[in-house]
Amino acid sequence: MNWTWEEIQPYLGLGDEPMHWIVKIFIIVFATLVINFVINKLLLRLDDKLKQTRNPWDNMVVESARLPMRLLIWLIGFSIAVEIPDANFDENITEIVLKVREVGVIAIFSWFLLRCVKGVERALTTGHATKKPVDYTTANAISKLLRAAVFITAALVILQTLGFSVSGVLAFGGFGGIAVGFAARDLLANLFGGLVVHLDRPFSVGDWIRSPDQNIEGTVENIGWRQTRIRTFDMRPLYVPNATFSTISVENPSRMSHRRINETVGVRYGDFSKLQKITAEIKEMVGNHDEIDSNQIYMVNFNQFGPSSLDFFIYAYTKTTNWAKFHDVKQDVLFQAMKIIENHGAEVAFPTRTLHLFNENEVADEAEANEQAAKPQSGSQSTETSTKGRGGKAANSQARSAKVGEVDGDGDA
Repeated sequence: MNWTWEEIQPYLGLGDEPMHWIVKIFIIVFATLVINFVINKLLLRLDDKLKQTRNPWDNMVVESARLPMRLLIWLIGFSIAVEIPDANFDENITEIVLKVREVGVIAIFSWFLLRCVKGVERALTTGHATKKPVDYTTANAISKLLRAAVFITAALVILQTLGFSVSGVLAFGGFGGIAVGFAARDLLANLFGGLVVHLDRPFSVGDWIRSPDQNIEGTVENIGWRQTRIRTFDMRPLYVPNATFSTISVENPSRMSHRRINETVGVRYGDFSKLQKITAEIKEMVGNHDEIDSNQIYMVNFNQFGPSSLDFFIYAYTKTTNWAKFHDVKQDVLFQAMKIIENHGAEVAFPTRTLHLFNENEVADEAEANEQAAKPQSGSQSTETSTKGRGGKAANSQARSAKVGEVDGDGDA
């Protein structure tokens, strides 16, 4: 289809008739696109220039305003474009567009404030705005409170813009809050528990905590208003309601000033004469160690007579609190203690046991030897007994023979 200039003029408003509404909408959308592109380029150029300054707040404001500004331009452009065909479609469309525009402006401005609050939190916690970074837990708690205030204020303003009575909403919220309070006691307990954690700060994000009352141990990843997320040492997330921390004891090893070495070493009983020199030299080594805090108590003393060793203990505090470095220091101390023991010609004892075994063959041989030793004495006694017996019998026979002779003699006589 070929369009002539005379046919196009009425659409462009160059003739007696006004410009066509479709052309107006196209022009407004195109202008909105161009303005949005130009504003975005200007903000990016401005942000690059401001990064060269030492003040971090101007960069934060520009970065927070960039996306809301672009959205605001599109909102205004589309709202103007929609108002153009009002006479052709619906008479009430202008009123609706105005309401949408007002609500959109309030929402965009609230979004800008929320981004500013988040940017301030980021600047404070990273140390870009201050010489020393602000505690993340405190900054995060204040940021959440400010964002909640902005959100609630924006919601009330939007309700007022839409024609709702804010006083009625607040009154209903008061009565509803009482009902919700009774129905959500646990939720409120966790809310106030989170507030107490933010105020008292028994731990912060990144701290290693544990509870002797419950099986809770790990690194704190996030402190919310209802629950706290802890990453256990097996890398599992543990979600603890904040009300729990008001009823249990919490230990924070991350805030320890030192780590303790408490090890027991045993030497052989045969090295008793060397033990005093060994403990003295090990104590001197511990006191002069670069990673041992000699300002804290440190001891190396003979402790007890063990079942198979003479036990002494090494007690000291390291300067570092890092878990991995602590074990390196502890390993070095124990290695040097072993070298000192070896240099004195002693040895570290290990559990030993002496067993007395019962040998049946030796007992049998001993019994047989005793029996053999007793046999000659028994034979002589039996010989004498048999001799005496035979002599008695001979005497008895002679006596009997004499008596017979006497009888015979008498008979002969």
